[in-house]
Amino acid sequence: MTLLHTLIAFFVALGTLVVVHELGHYLVARWCGVKVLRFSVGMGRVIWSRRFGRDQTEWALSILPLGGYVKMLDAREQDLQDISEADLKREFTRQSVWRRIAIVAAGPIANFLLAILLFAGLYMHGVPEPVPVLRAAATQSVAYQSGLRAGDRITAINGAPVHVWSEVRWKLMQLVLEKADARLDVERPNPNGSGKLLNTVSLPLGSIAADDLEGDFLAKLGLSLARPPAVLGKIMDGPAKTAGLQTGDRITAIDGAPVQDGLAFVETVRESGGKPLTLEAVRGNAPFTVRVTPESVDEEGSGKRIGRIKVEVPLAPEMATVSDDIFTALAKGVRRTWDTSVMSIKMIGKMVIGQVSLKNITGPITIADYAGQTARVGLVSYLSFLAFISISLGVMNLLPIPVLDGGHLLYYALEILTGRPVSERFGEIAQRAGLGILMALMLVAAFNDIVRLMFQG
Repeated sequence: MTLLHTLIAFFVALGTLVVVHELGHYLVARWCGVKVLRFSVGMGRVIWSRRFGRDQTEWALSILPLGGYVKMLDAREQDLQDISEADLKREFTRQSVWRRIAIVAAGPIANFLLAILLFAGLYMHGVPEPVPVLRAAATQSVAYQSGLRAGDRITAINGAPVHVWSEVRWKLMQLVLEKADARLDVERPNPNGSGKLLNTVSLPLGSIAADDLEGDFLAKLGLSLARPPAVLGKIMDGPAKTAGLQTGDRITAIDGAPVQDGLAFVETVRESGGKPLTLEAVRGNAPFTVRVTPESVDEEGSGKRIGRIKVEVPLAPEMATVSDDIFTALAKGVRRTWDTSVMSIKMIGKMVIGQVSLKNITGPITIADYAGQTARVGLVSYLSFLAFISISLGVMNLLPIPVLDGGHLLYYALEILTGRPVSERFGEIAQRAGLGILMALMLVAAFNDIVRLMFQG
């Protein structure tokens, strides 16, 4: 069922993005007076079609589900001998260069507009996200050396307010690409117990390379979310119950070492299968000590042996829901789409000059995996994924590679500069070169997908 859910989530996402992209081309072509012969979802042989409208445009499903196209009346592809004079005026290449630019650019623009609307909808709905309160960092970490401490709440980065953890990650990711350091404004608990102390911390980001951004680069800096204390929840039949532990007991130390929080407690138990542990705890206001031996079991899916004492420990960080009015949400959607597009272009540029590994190129397998994962998490995560993929599709199609929309836009830019269209010979050579580049990128993406799949397996 997991594979089926993944495939459904992937094809729903892909179908949505293809339809939106091609609708952009279609609607602007109609607005510019160009005759549209076919609107196809999918590539290759047509397996279903119907004709609608004054022009009897063919709306089709094709056999290969990866992509789609809008076929217009075009002298480069059809014999126009039997075409009426009225329709000849609606032929694509007879339109002004500005109209052709509008038609070609409309596809990527539609993807950007979809992303803006999805982000705006999410911002209006409100998304529960972790509050940026920090967990204690290792003493040798960049975060600790910079002066960040457990309980610090990040309120702004380089003067820009942040409210949730995803905003912290996004701002720092942008600064890494810009090779700039971060200035964090933080609220720190007052040791005297009243109010908060305000502090500013300079966080150097030079230790993070652009390649690190694909993983948990915040952990490499020593930044992680604060977790609740190690307070026991439901007790099940097993070592914890046998040892006399009860719901509500707060674990303060293991074998004499203080327990930072619930996550630290869980990690220690997992690493101690079959090893007796002395737990110091508090029940109500009364401290007590108990000895428990975690049972050693196989972890499902990993093949590793881990320790378990059969007790629930709440680990969820503090959460907040931020929702905006429609105008603020739209403004934030535009800004997020713009920032994501700029970051994508910067990443592509760094790949070209060798500063970022080609391992960051992903293909359909990885995208399908992410689609399945986000769909299982919930609709909010899936729509966020859809927005990011829509931006990626828009950016990719604007790359100046022949066979992509950006390649055609490059031709039209040259036509504006020179005053005449590019020659057919030049177009043919460029098309072959562009197809070669695209095939090479697809092979790299497929290789990366297979390597990721094997590594995860």
